[in-house]
Amino acid sequence: MTKIGIPDIDPVLEQELLVSMAEVEVLLRGSIEGKYPLVIETSRHLVDAGGKRLRPLLTLIASQFGNPKAKGIIEAAVVCELTHLGTLYHDDVMDEAPLRRGVESANNRWNNTVAILTGDYLFAKTSQLLADLGPEAVRLQAFTFERLVIGQITETQGSSEGKTQLEHYLNVVADKTASLISASARYGAMISGADVKIMDALTKFGEEIGTVFQLADDIIDIASDSKESGKTPGTDLREGVPTLVTLFILESSDPADAELKKILSAPITDEAVVAETIMKLRSHSALTKSRELVAGYGQSAQKHLEILPEGPAKAALVGLSQAVISRTS
Repeated sequence: MTKIGIPDIDPVLEQELLVSMAEVEVLLRGSIEGKYPLVIETSRHLVDAGGKRLRPLLTLIASQFGNPKAKGIIEAAVVCELTHLGTLYHDDVMDEAPLRRGVESANNRWNNTVAILTGDYLFAKTSQLLADLGPEAVRLQAFTFERLVIGQITETQGSSEGKTQLEHYLNVVADKTASLISASARYGAMISGADVKIMDALTKFGEEIGTVFQLADDIIDIASDSKESGKTPGTDLREGVPTLVTLFILESSDPADAELKKILSAPITDEAVVAETIMKLRSHSALTKSRELVAGYGQSAQKHLEILPEGPAKAALVGLSQAVISRTS
C-alpha cells in the first residue's frame, strides 16, 4: 500500500497530495488555537487521535480537475475535517460512547456539556474559514449541515411508516456519512474552478463512495478479526445497534432465522453469545447480500467517474474506491 493509502497511485500525484495533506494538518491544528487552554485541550483531543482524513484527501484529489493550487483549497479541506470532528463529539454524547479512535471519548474524559460545546466550537471555526471562501461554499456547508442534522434526527426517531428498517437505515447513512464525503469532493472541484459537469460527477461519486465507506464498516464489524481491522469484532452487536448485515436478518421471513432474529433484537451482553453470533453471521447469506449491496454502490460510484478526463487524478479516485470496497472482502 502507498503512503497515501491509494493503491497504484501515480508517484508524482502522491507526492503532491502528501505535501498538501501536511498543509491541511498544520492549518487543522492552527485553527483550534485560542485564548482558552481547556478549549484547546478538548479540541485537540480528537485531532491528535488521528483518523483516516478521507474527507480532506478527497477534496485535494477533486481539486486536480481544476487548479489544485487555487486559493482556498487547503481551507476547504480543513472545513471538511473540522465538520467531521465536530459531529464526532456530538455523536459520542448521544451514543454514550466511552472510546473514540482508540482513546477515551471527550464526554467520558470531561463531561457531556464540554463535549457538546467542543463540537460547537469546531463548527464555529469552520464558519470562520468558510467566510473567506465565498457564498457558494457557505451555501454548500449549510446544505450539508442540514443533512447531517436530519440524519441524526431520523436515526433517533426510527423508521417511519412506509419504509422498511433497511430503507430507513440507508437513508440515515446517506445523510449522516455520505453527505459530508460528497461535499468534500464538491468543495475541491468548486474552489479549483473545475467544469460544472465534472463537479456534479464528483459530487455524486462522493455520495456513493461515502455510503460504501459506512456500510463497509458494518461488514468489517462482523467479518474481520481485530488483527485485520484494528477494531473489536461485534461492537455493534454488544451495543444492539442495527447495521446492514443484521437488518437483512431482522427483515427475513425465513423461519430458520427466528432464533437469530430474537438474539439480534437487543444488545448482547454475554461474550460467549457474541462470539457464537459472529460465527453464525459469518456463514449467513446476509453477509453475502451485504457485500453484494456494497459492491453495487461501488460500481455505481465508479460509473460517475467515466466522464472525467483520463489521468492520475481519475486513476486515484478509481483506486480510492477500490480500496474502500476491498475492505469488505
